[in-house]
Amino acid sequence: MALTWEGWITLGVILSVFVVLVRNWAPPDMVMLSAAIFLGVTGVLEVDQVFAGLVNPGVLAIGALFIVAAAMRETGVIDMLGARLLGSARTEGAALIRLAVTVVPLSAFLNNTPVVAMLVPMLSNWSRKHRVAPSKLLIPLSYMAILGGTCTLIGTSTTIVVRGLMKEAVAGEGGAALSQTLYPISMFEISKLGVPFALIGVVYLLTIGRKLLPERCDMLDQGGEGSRDYLIDMRLEPECRLVGETVEGAGLRHLQGLFLVEIVRDGACITPVRPDEILHADDVLTFTGVLSTIVDLERIPGLVPVADGGYEASASRARGKALSEAVISDRSPVIGKTVRDAEFRALYNAAIVAVHRGGQRLKNRVGDIVLQSGDTLLLQADPHFKRAHRHSPDFFLVGGVEEARAVRTDRALISLGLLVLLIGLMSFGDSIGNGLGRVINSALGADIHIEISVALAAALVAVLMVGTRCISPAIAREALDLRTLLTIGAAIALGTALDQTGAAKSLVAQLPIESPFVMLAVIYIVTSILTECVTTKGSAVIMFHIGLATAAQLQVDPRPFVIAVIFAAAASFVTPLGYQTNLMVYGPGGYRFSDYLKTGLPLNFVLTALAIVLIPIFWPF
Repeated sequence: MALTWEGWITLGVILSVFVVLVRNWAPPDMVMLSAAIFLGVTGVLEVDQVFAGLVNPGVLAIGALFIVAAAMRETGVIDMLGARLLGSARTEGAALIRLAVTVVPLSAFLNNTPVVAMLVPMLSNWSRKHRVAPSKLLIPLSYMAILGGTCTLIGTSTTIVVRGLMKEAVAGEGGAALSQTLYPISMFEISKLGVPFALIGVVYLLTIGRKLLPERCDMLDQGGEGSRDYLIDMRLEPECRLVGETVEGAGLRHLQGLFLVEIVRDGACITPVRPDEILHADDVLTFTGVLSTIVDLERIPGLVPVADGGYEASASRARGKALSEAVISDRSPVIGKTVRDAEFRALYNAAIVAVHRGGQRLKNRVGDIVLQSGDTLLLQADPHFKRAHRHSPDFFLVGGVEEARAVRTDRALISLGLLVLLIGLMSFGDSIGNGLGRVINSALGADIHIEISVALAAALVAVLMVGTRCISPAIAREALDLRTLLTIGAAIALGTALDQTGAAKSLVAQLPIESPFVMLAVIYIVTSILTECVTTKGSAVIMFHIGLATAAQLQVDPRPFVIAVIFAAAASFVTPLGYQTNLMVYGPGGYRFSDYLKTGLPLNFVLTALAIVLIPIFWPF
């Protein structure tokens, strides 16, 4: 079929988008959005078509899932799972096995990004402590998160986007013929291929892939940390998960940048502290070390600083507090007083958490330290402490501590319950909707049809997360990744142009191939290549329409081609550009671009072969 001028413009714009993104000349969201607007300005798309992708149910569902994942992080659920992740692992192999059995199932039900973001510093610290190169663990972490995401509908946003496109295709012109084949993807439909995908991928990473990974230190090790050493006393509350553990089993031995000086138990001092020492409730542990690790300690539920009696330990009350640093001036009224006697709470509405004195490693109990001019205090204070006291003569300098927000541990069970509700609604939404409809209809004598879609289920649970205070409205807004949502929404507009102008059908018509099996392989491989060069969602949206055109040309079921697009777009291993988690581990692992190619390319070959063989079996033509 001959291409119209609209088709030529569409192909030109999409080719330009690929070139710009591959050359990394501009951010993906701006490139995609600019291309969609250009198609609107030239008349290829109507104005409502340009922006329709931004309110696509799949895009809205992804936005809601960002909030759900952030709530799981805010309530400490991800932290608690991560803290138990490595457990007693002492070798690289043991750590990889523990990663596999935790990260893969976790990523099947949660957004990959917060899972990887939480585990990167944990794995980096574990690597330094056990003298294992973090480069041996961080690429596997990213790859396992990707593999887990292919196991369920909500494991990766790519599947949700394609599911939305399927519903739009059925609802559009000529969609009646597709309704029998492009029915919505259920929660576990793709598990038929996703689980073998994940199992074979994990086996590869534990064997061949492990040998291909480089041994490099991260950027922090290369540059040196140069952080201040603080002294801090922490008390073990009876409900703390560390009670009953040995020092080594609790992960307090050889902490990165932190040293356990002593334990005070019933007035007696235990020093030096043996690794097999069992921790008891009400033990007071004295640490000296860097700020970042002290902040991590403070986030462990039931491990409470005790230097200053004004510290808020309750999770609900601590949420209104923040950590700040303040340097005592030579005019401060607390000079010459011990931390215990300084009455810091009465003077500044703040509690002293830890003390740093430049050039010295403090050895006394924190409460007994006599404060001097120039001492740096780590404080738990109101969020406005920095603004209120930055010009105070009592302090030389006042600053905030980033990423030190209190964890909402008192809402952990609620957030877990809401996650289970989300999985239930997404798995059995149709049945639940029909049941509710029957109950309402019998009670009111009405004729009401209730449909609980993926977008509606995700939005409901996101609202409940905010309503039950698992996450604050402000943090929920921060959790929305607008760049990702804009990229997907604009890519949908490009896909619409490909379909509407006939450009997709014209491209497929040029291919002299009549075998559905061969075309399935072509669609998978082309999608995989585009994913590595551009973005997972953008390539999935564009190749979805080409897959439909291919099925129409060959007069076969389009579902196998749609499934191929989902898996090819989601399985991004060959470059750090294709998927966000690959970029997240790039710097901390000290990787080079070629490391992804060397480790990921064989994995891509294996999974491509697996997909091409199994897709026609599970989803026949």
